[in-house]
Amino acid sequence: MGLELYLDLMSQPCRAVYIFAKKNGIPFELRTVELLKGQHHSDAFAQVNPLKKVPALKDGDFTLAESVAILLYLCRKYEVPDHWYPQDLQARARVDEYLAWQHTALRNSCTRAMWQKMMSPVFLGEQVPPETLASTLAELERCLQLLEDKFLKDQDFLAGPHISVADLVAITELMHPVSAGCQVFKSRPKLAAWRQRVEAAVGKDLFQEAHAVVMKAKDLPPADSAIKEKLKPSVQVLLQ
Repeated sequence: MGLELYLDLMSQPCRAVYIFAKKNGIPFELRTVELLKGQHHSDAFAQVNPLKKVPALKDGDFTLAESVAILLYLCRKYEVPDHWYPQDLQARARVDEYLAWQHTALRNSCTRAMWQKMMSPVFLGEQVPPETLASTLAELERCLQLLEDKFLKDQDFLAGPHISVADLVAITELMHPVSAGCQVFKSRPKLAAWRQRVEAAVGKDLFQEAHAVVMKAKDLPPADSAIKEKLKPSVQVLLQ
């Protein structure tokens, strides 16, 4: 059996892995795990990833969890172009720096913004208190400012003059609140120009393909009571 990727393109790290594999011509079998149906909690998926999260990778008898680990595994195994994860010590350190920061910063605020602004009222039928959403959006703005000031600066991409896995991880995060109607790029021309460069480097068709599912999330029918109950433990933390 060849490489298998367990993904749901509703998930931002899954989109980063999907775009990376497709862009670099890495052959894989797509195994879709639908988060909104709770399929990641199944016993079958737990055999692949006991953490019960996507993305997950299966390469023969070898399994791997966590999106950053998966991206770096693919970089090393398939010897992709150097700009994705540079050999140069300091250039690579810049990529690592962003990847270490984003988990508790941009990812957290982007996920919470999307769920509080759209997924909770549309999919779960539960309104989030205005003050909770306002606090989340303020934190998102703080993270966007740090993204510009600390990481992007006056460069073309987050870690230098060429696209890297850091850019893929960042752009897929930002499309989460965009799908919920947040004007992430409207008042940030530097960030908007960066987005255009990332899309061009990836290819607009691939970028749109990867984000088609999440951009239609606003049209999802309401979840039934069984799904709500199944998702409640993992979603509750996003709504506070």
